[in-house]
Amino acid sequence: MEYYYLTDPGKVRDHNEDSVIIVKNLNDEYLLAVADGMGGHRGGEIASSIVISHLGKRFKELSGIGSKEDAINWLKDTVSEANILIYKYTEAYPESVGMGTTIVLSVLTKEYLLFGNIGDSSGFVIKKKKLHKITTDHTLVNLLVKSGELTEEEAKEHPRKNVLMKALGATSTVEMDIFDVETDVEGIMLCSDGLTNMLDDEQINKVLNDNLTCEEKVKKLVIKSNNRGGNDNISIAYLVKVGG
Repeated sequence: MEYYYLTDPGKVRDHNEDSVIIVKNLNDEYLLAVADGMGGHRGGEIASSIVISHLGKRFKELSGIGSKEDAINWLKDTVSEANILIYKYTEAYPESVGMGTTIVLSVLTKEYLLFGNIGDSSGFVIKKKKLHKITTDHTLVNLLVKSGELTEEEAKEHPRKNVLMKALGATSTVEMDIFDVETDVEGIMLCSDGLTNMLDDEQINKVLNDNLTCEEKVKKLVIKSNNRGGNDNISIAYLVKVGG
């Protein structure tokens, strides 16, 4: 495996509320995760850091994540624990009320590939050199698209396109969507909406097919996003199978 992750404040925000990680456990299994925080008084930065730190620490301690069912339960439990940690933080520090974070994650083992998400950070696979989105955004406009009240094109320009229907830290309990994906993929990419709001799938796909290293591809995507305005923090976790 070859992998690289990066977070960048972008061109407009004065600080970075995103957090990102790729870790390997004792059984050569991989966890990738991106969190996009929100809230004043550095609240978003704290919320995203809490969930990423908690996930990374717990995963690194595992000798192995077990069966697919074990992994799904572990993901749901660990994200729920992180949600409670964020919720308790806001109770202890009233000035941070309203802070929260998205989470998108992926677990890759020799037997299976899982994705999970809450919010509007995105998870993709690369298959036959083409980018395929796996996760579903928990946004107001996505609900309106599903109900037929908006078209996909209208949703892209909607003034409330970033209104989240679900986030970590907003309530004491939260349910994460889990996606079971075939393992015959060449790569995995997770990102915050700071990337997908600046570049469309075709533009991202073009960079990922360049004859570059993982690190060079990720850095090029960040540069391209900033060149197009960089109006949000940009975070990317990217993993490819060597020879894939």
